[in-house]
Amino acid sequence: MDRIHILGGERLEGEVLIGGAKNAALPLMASSLLSSSPLTLSNLPHLVDITTMVQLLGDLGVKISMDGDSPNGGYAGRAIKMDASEPLEKSAPYDLVRKMRASVLVLGPLLARWGEAKVSMPGGCAIGTRPIDLHLSALEALGATIDLKEGYVNATAPNGLKGCEINFPFVSVGATENILMASTLAKGKTIIKNAAREPEIIDLANCLADMGASINGAGTDTMEVVGTEELNGTDYQIIPDRIETGTYAIASAITGGDLLLRGARFDTLSAFFSLLGKAGVEVIQENKGVRIKRTTEQLAAVDIYTEPYPGFPTDMQAQIMALMAVAKGKSIITESIFENRFMHVPELCRMGADIDVNGSSATVNGVSKLSGAELMATDLRASVSLILAGLVARGETIINRVYHLDRGYERVEEKLGMCGANIKRVSF
Repeated sequence: MDRIHILGGERLEGEVLIGGAKNAALPLMASSLLSSSPLTLSNLPHLVDITTMVQLLGDLGVKISMDGDSPNGGYAGRAIKMDASEPLEKSAPYDLVRKMRASVLVLGPLLARWGEAKVSMPGGCAIGTRPIDLHLSALEALGATIDLKEGYVNATAPNGLKGCEINFPFVSVGATENILMASTLAKGKTIIKNAAREPEIIDLANCLADMGASINGAGTDTMEVVGTEELNGTDYQIIPDRIETGTYAIASAITGGDLLLRGARFDTLSAFFSLLGKAGVEVIQENKGVRIKRTTEQLAAVDIYTEPYPGFPTDMQAQIMALMAVAKGKSIITESIFENRFMHVPELCRMGADIDVNGSSATVNGVSKLSGAELMATDLRASVSLILAGLVARGETIINRVYHLDRGYERVEEKLGMCGANIKRVSF
């Protein structure tokens, strides 16, 4: 088991290479099940969740090969080739699906192409219930028969799926992705209303279009998909990870640093960058990426409200809270997406942060300093928020259970270390 040790107080300066987006890569990998021709994805991040999806696709019978590496300590050249040409297994087992919620994304493609699928109910971070009811009801609307038995979703559509109008009662990224993939092989037109608008949805739609799908409206709340009998393969490059971008932006801001986030896209994080500017952080678009500089002595407190895209992302809530913990003034952070996403608060308070949680809102009263402590990571984004706090804390911070971190951040201690952080991973 590993843990992270940090001696805080070092100013970060230099470059961080932003990898491919985990939240884009996972549905893109699942989409390989839709075609009998190979799908090759480049700019693949090297993460535990990616490994889990590789194992799941392999168990389903997809032939997988991977190669490529890039210079400068990154993985921008990493590519994966997935070939689902032969008859596949239709069952995704509990042992793999329990590790990662995104595993449920194989349900729609399997059902659409093969007319049957058996997928274990998913797991992942303990940040709320996150039911898959929307996935299942939408697949039923497309003509599938769903039976829940012994922890598995058993779905059948022996005569294929049929296009229809689907109106989600609330925005769901995962449900939008699953139904988008399934509808590409459905008969007729599918209209998806109240669809998620995230950049990762657009990336999936663009890849599916390259594979021959007919999709209009990606990036809006209404998408139209005209189904086709089959999709072809393609080569596709995954977009840069906007959550990794935002995390390293806060690392620069919290340490008073100057970091170039190489490969980062400004347009995918405009709400976040706007708040950073109000907090006293300079955000500069450059040819190679986005530069984050803090030119003020003191950060200013700002209020945050998490929302579906294009609002402030829930996956940046824990990180921005670490920043607000050392800002001047009071910040109100409201979490509107998940009901159990303040589990990092007690750990930040152990470092001296002044945070009070009341329901879905947290009041953060900025303090002049944080102190190092031994901490316990509870989920993916919470774990990196503790690292960010440790970068600015006085003394040593030790973070346990960093296996959460490895699900979504690629060699974070190396990337931060190359920019001046005193950080190391220790096995025990």
